Amino acid sequence: MKISRMMFGAALACAAASVQALPVVSLAAGSNPAAIQGTVDAFRASLGALNANVAGSFGSGRREINWDGVPNVFAAPNGLPANFFNSNSPRGVEMTTPGSGFQVSANSGVAPVEFGNIDPNYPDLFAPFSSQRLFTALGSNITDVRFFIPGTATAALTNGFGVVFSDVDLANTTGIEFFDALDHSLGQFFAPNNPGNETLSFLGVRFSEGSIVSRARITSGNQLLAPGNTLTDLVVIDDFIYGEPVLAQVVPEPSMPLTLMLAIAAAVTVRARRSPG
Repeated sequence: MKISRMMFGAALACAAASVQALPVVSLAAGSNPAAIQGTVDAFRASLGALNANVAGSFGSGRREINWDGVPNVFAAPNGLPANFFNSNSPRGVEMTTPGSGFQVSANSGVAPVEFGNIDPNYPDLFAPFSSQRLFTALGSNITDVRFFIPGTATAALTNGFGVVFSDVDLANTTGIEFFDALDHSLGQFFAPNNPGNETLSFLGVRFSEGSIVSRARITSGNQLLAPGNTLTDLVVIDDFIYGEPVLAQVVPEPSMPLTLMLAIAAAVTVRARRSPG
């Protein structure tokens, strides 16, 4: 098989670019919204201007979900449709969970706030970043977030995703794992812990390669919200902040393993140096 030096040069350049293109991680924790506000705002700015909640992709900028505009009919004690933020309010996000569904906490005067409908102690454990609703999966601590061109069934990619968590007590427990267009893991990252009640933590990751994330798996603590359960580590979610979903372009993997390509490239280079003239 004849393989040109140009091909290997391109392979080496791609490999080098991949090594240099590292995720940019933003972390913050504190006892109130002001303690994390600066980090959250810097992450927002890194993604670009906030786009309107309309169908179609703007191609750049960011989208946000703060749960506060969810109608009462889709809030506690009722469930939230998993595709609400792609169908009802088109922001290019749909969710799944191994549990039984999702719930957004109630507004004051409608039902007990901050998941007090599940256990009366929960309003003393959790606090919102952007008042007043919070979000949780039910029957699981896992939420998978997939990205779409807003208002459509067309798979999309984002260049970054961040989450505000409430009541992260344990280190290396609450976090986000990212996946590319081929559903390969791009790495798992953990939110900073801040022991105590009604605390807030932020984890945001932006990928310098651009829009390469098709799915984000959120792990919220190690306990499930349930009547009578106040064990450590119960964690709920507030704001989602993410780069504008754009059209996914799946690039086929090379038929030759990259390690073999690099080895042959090195051999070609050595041979070229030894050749006369």
